[in-house]
Amino acid sequence: MNPTPVSAAQSVYEALLTRVGEANPRPRIEPVRRLAELAGSPQLSYPVIQVAGTNGKTSTSRAIESLLRAHGLRTGLFTSPHLLDFTERFQLDGSPIDPAALTEAWAELEHPLAIVDAELEAAGHGKITFFEALAVLAFAAFADAPVEVAVIEVGMGGEWDATNIVDAEVAVFTPIGLDHVEHLGPDTQTIARTKSLIMKPGSTAVSAEQDVDALGELTDTAARLGVKLFVQGRDFNLVDDRLAVGGRQIDVSGITGAAYDPAFVPLYGQHQAENVTLAIAAVEAFFGGERPIPEEVLDEGLGQLTSPGRLQLIGTDPIVYVDAAHNPHGAEALVRAVTESFAFEELALVTGVLEEKDAHGLLQTLAPIAHHVFVTAVDSPRSLPAEELASIAESAIPDTAIEALPTLPLALERARSWAEEANGRAVLVVGSVLLAGEAISQSRTEQWGSEVTGAQGSGTQGSRTRDSSARGSSARGSSTQNGDIA
Repeated sequence: MNPTPVSAAQSVYEALLTRVGEANPRPRIEPVRRLAELAGSPQLSYPVIQVAGTNGKTSTSRAIESLLRAHGLRTGLFTSPHLLDFTERFQLDGSPIDPAALTEAWAELEHPLAIVDAELEAAGHGKITFFEALAVLAFAAFADAPVEVAVIEVGMGGEWDATNIVDAEVAVFTPIGLDHVEHLGPDTQTIARTKSLIMKPGSTAVSAEQDVDALGELTDTAARLGVKLFVQGRDFNLVDDRLAVGGRQIDVSGITGAAYDPAFVPLYGQHQAENVTLAIAAVEAFFGGERPIPEEVLDEGLGQLTSPGRLQLIGTDPIVYVDAAHNPHGAEALVRAVTESFAFEELALVTGVLEEKDAHGLLQTLAPIAHHVFVTAVDSPRSLPAEELASIAESAIPDTAIEALPTLPLALERARSWAEEANGRAVLVVGSVLLAGEAISQSRTEQWGSEVTGAQGSGTQGSRTRDSSARGSSARGSSTQNGDIA
């Protein structure tokens, strides 16, 4: 009996998992280029916008893709990791790739993979890794579709990341900070240097506001390669950003000099307003940087925008949100968003952290919104044990009740019971993308309010925004709930 397309897609994922994992990248790119050449260099068959940075890469990539799709283009979007299903990493026209199309692309890649693996082994090098194969698989699937433009999120770093075999027309840089220091370097300047090298000679780059060291590296690389670099705060701006029911209302000045009418962004947090501003500049640059995005296109692109796993409402009785923040910088943005957008009397954190992350820095940053903390293990061999994380939490969040539970289902059960004990309480799951996906899966299985499960959250289901008269309803667009990953 032939496998179903869904199970066949799972078999692709399982085959990839036999390779060195994406948490252990190899600082090399020529083997990836060789693999792609044997597969017909699919990454050169469509224009690419490439997105690098430390935080906000996925949300910015999704916003860019949504705006391009609103222009009527057939889009491909490659992001990592996935929350629930492997096919989420490969989006075609805003939806996960059909499993049958993915398995066909994989079948075409298997022979080139075998050749390159053999060549590498003969030379005494390790085989193609999980993420190296994954990137070329995405490029092949997008070529087969075919797409008219692809938005490609960098996996780690930039210079030697597997995605950097593309010849990106536009390089996009979200805020650059400290993360993956064991692979990228000990300071922001060093990290920015490797990320800057996704720029290609004669292309265009757009950047969020950066600290002086990171911006210096981006500027130096752009000058050396003849790249025109647009920087937020200098060449384009988030002019105004206001809390609205279910998201933000923003005023943006683009790289074209256009002052856009107020637009509604159906996502929580100022960081999402910043991400969308960067996305608008990237799309302007892609179309030549001379004309603004038409208002109806901007409305459509932002109106259909979602960011799964980012302050996503997954339960209503009691209120449960999930966020994929996993480092101090991401946690800082999350704390601002929660403080501004919600008015819970008490908030419980359910958290699990991978061992390579800055658990103390993450929890210390989350401390201002934590009234009770339930620590657990992520379903990964790389997870910090719950008891070890509890010890870190006691130091990072003093004078707060800390409970350690061995698994996420137990932690969620305990946290939801706590939230039900008093009015005004809610639960926030945070600390790892893997943890976020596990929580979303459990919420769907147990149906924690089926009318919102999978929604981005609107600020009207059980939680209340601090400004109930916020201007979301008066902005162009509307604050309707957004569907999540299918």
